Amino acid sequence: MTNPSFLYGTAWKDERTAALTRAAVETGFRGIDTANQRRHYFEQGVGDALADLYREGIVTRGDLFLQTKFTYAGGQDHRLPYDPRADYPTQVRQSFASSLEHLRTDYVDSYVLHGPSVGRGLSDADFAVWKEMEALYGAGKTRAIGVSNVSLGQLRMLLEAAVVPPRFVQNRCFAVSYWDRDVRALCAERGMVYQGFSLLTANAQLLGGPEMVAMARRHGKTIAQLVFRFAQQVGMLPLTGTTDVGHMREDLASSSFELTQEEIGAIESIAAR
Repeated sequence: MTNPSFLYGTAWKDERTAALTRAAVETGFRGIDTANQRRHYFEQGVGDALADLYREGIVTRGDLFLQTKFTYAGGQDHRLPYDPRADYPTQVRQSFASSLEHLRTDYVDSYVLHGPSVGRGLSDADFAVWKEMEALYGAGKTRAIGVSNVSLGQLRMLLEAAVVPPRFVQNRCFAVSYWDRDVRALCAERGMVYQGFSLLTANAQLLGGPEMVAMARRHGKTIAQLVFRFAQQVGMLPLTGTTDVGHMREDLASSSFELTQEEIGAIESIAAR
């Protein structure tokens, strides 16, 4: 499976997760993002939907890009997918085994550290977790490894220490930082794929201005489609978490038109304007 051009994000769907995952795949999404973090995700619901889709012959496992995450206990509620008293490598192995069970698969396409354990720099825990993720990659249980919710400094530290560098970097993407320009530049330089999430929700106040409205009108597209097309053209792999099937179709149709370099520049610097 090559990288998809769009990911469907399954956070905050709870009991609707299975139905919405199914709708996303039926609409045309082939990349699914989840996490073994019951507080915000229902990974089992993703697996339930996939099992039905496989059984009905709508897609095969090989058609899909499945990405899940290891989340520290600090980001979890009481429904932990591992023994919190175990050492970090054991927690990673237990969480990963649980993810495979939930997702009805014997491998994932991408396994992501859901965020460092500390706000600044990286801790011994982070290095221990990464080493165990490298072992899962080495064993062929995940096709790639990645990291989420990282600063530029943390990403540099990880790259210095890693034997297997991250293939994916997933961040909440803010227009006020020129859409995470510094992290994206490092990703481009080192051959990593930047995944942007909350592209719409994190920037809602900036996106309704006259410049964006005029641009959308010029292309006959929605503002959401402009943002997702911008993301793709600057080299991002965007996520959408929409619960509306019509919006799913629109989001996937984002790749059907081209923005000019001037328009890309206008969107990139929208917060500064």
